[in-house]
This record gives sequence, structure tokens and C-alpha cells, in this order.
Amino acid sequence: MVNMPAPGRRVVVRYLLPTGQATDALGELLSADATTVVVDGKRGVERIPRGAIIAAKEVPPPPAPRVRRAPRD
Repeated sequence: MVNMPAPGRRVVVRYLLPTGQATDALGELLSADATTVVVDGKRGVERIPRGAIIAAKEVPPPPAPRVRRAPRD
């Protein structure tokens, strides 16, 4: 079983889809119990079965948005 960071942290979770293809969930860890990990990311809330998880780790906050510069004349 993969160790999970504490809820409220930003995480990336790599897991297997039913097709066998691997994918990632990136976002805030809402909860983690013995059967399910719940991540809130750009694709919405994802409920991931523990048995499908390959790897998980805490990641730093996203970078600040870039400031747009006015076009030069």
C-alpha cells in the first residue's frame, strides 16, 4: 500500500484505469482511507480505488500565473 500525505496537501497520484492504462490525478488530497483516495483537481473530484494506485507523492504549489505585458508600439 502506498503512503499518502495528509489531507489538504497538493498531491499527484498515478493509478491504473480499468483498461490497464496509467493516468495521474493532480490536486488537493481531500481524503484517504483503506479503500479510496479522493483528489480534487482540474478534472473535478476523482475517487481512486487504493488497489489501482501505483505511486503517490506530495508536490509543491502551482506556479503563479504569468503577468501579461502590454504590446509595444
